[in-house]
Amino acid sequence: MYKRQTQLQLQAKAADRDRAQAKKQQMEATAKALALENELKDRRIKELEAQVAFWQQQTQQLRDLDLENVAWELGLNYDQQRWRGHGHIINIDGSKFYDFAPDQQKGSWGAIDLVMHVNNCNFRQAVVWLHERFGEASVERAAIAHVKNRAADIIQTEPRPQFTPPVEDKANWSAVEHYLTQFRGIRSDCIQMLHDQGLVYADQQQNAVFVMRNLDGQRNGAFLRGTRGENNTFKGYEKGTKRRDSWFYFSLGGKATDKTSTAILCKSPIDAISRAMLEYLIRGDVPPERTVYMAIDDIKSLPVERLQKVPNILVAFGNDKSSDAAAQRVLELMPQSQIKKSKASDWNQQLLDYGRQLRQQHQHRSRMMN
Repeated sequence: MYKRQTQLQLQAKAADRDRAQAKKQQMEATAKALALENELKDRRIKELEAQVAFWQQQTQQLRDLDLENVAWELGLNYDQQRWRGHGHIINIDGSKFYDFAPDQQKGSWGAIDLVMHVNNCNFRQAVVWLHERFGEASVERAAIAHVKNRAADIIQTEPRPQFTPPVEDKANWSAVEHYLTQFRGIRSDCIQMLHDQGLVYADQQQNAVFVMRNLDGQRNGAFLRGTRGENNTFKGYEKGTKRRDSWFYFSLGGKATDKTSTAILCKSPIDAISRAMLEYLIRGDVPPERTVYMAIDDIKSLPVERLQKVPNILVAFGNDKSSDAAAQRVLELMPQSQIKKSKASDWNQQLLDYGRQLRQQHQHRSRMMN
């Protein structure tokens, strides 16, 4: 009995030691975790402090010199709420100044302009003058502010350039139409529909002009495709085209007042027309719901905000590596989209192949009937 009690006591002590050891290890682990957490917090605080200091420095670098300090260096004296001297009576309001002297009566903003005005010097001379008195870092700030002020003034006063589309040459339309129907396999009624809408026409060089519009219908650009001969490889944008705010697109199906149900994105105007033509040939009719066919040649021009409101998006960029990469990027930006590859190298080639198959089938049926 005594041995049994002793054995139980030893086991209890061993269990107590184990529990104490486990508790100690747990406490040490907790302490290490807390120490690591505090270290990470301290590191994050230092990173945030460094970021704040960086942005404060950037903000300071973008801030112009204090005009009152510049006026003082220019030898002007502050009297009766004006900076006076050398025939000037200047009021300073933040970054702006105005000279009320009878023979001046003009104003501007920024340290460089103030020096140019008072010293009657040019820009280069004003920069050197500021450098001698305020140092390199300060004159750089003044130069940045000067450019920003000039840019703001230009933005407010300069008229906006308007896109001028290529001049239409109606005499060349038959040649352009022939190219699109015979070499590209697009039905003439489809081409005529787009021509009637003013979306495709011929220019003076016999290029096919595909009109690009913003999403409100304003003409902001044009894509040109050479049509002189089957092997003509010329293509490019008309000068002045706003590539980020204009696209070649057209809608089919539903009513004109219906909201767009489906957007089909292709890599070129001819591919967009070819895709629509293929669907029409296979279905035998236009889509039942409002569908827009749009040419997107680069992800940078993708109108993500507007397309996100479209329930169904089909990314039909073609069948090559660059198209695959672009399609995957669209899928990341708009998860509701689906990727549809062409069986051929692109949709126009698939349209040509499909048209050839239809002709062969027609010829086969004709022979069978005869």
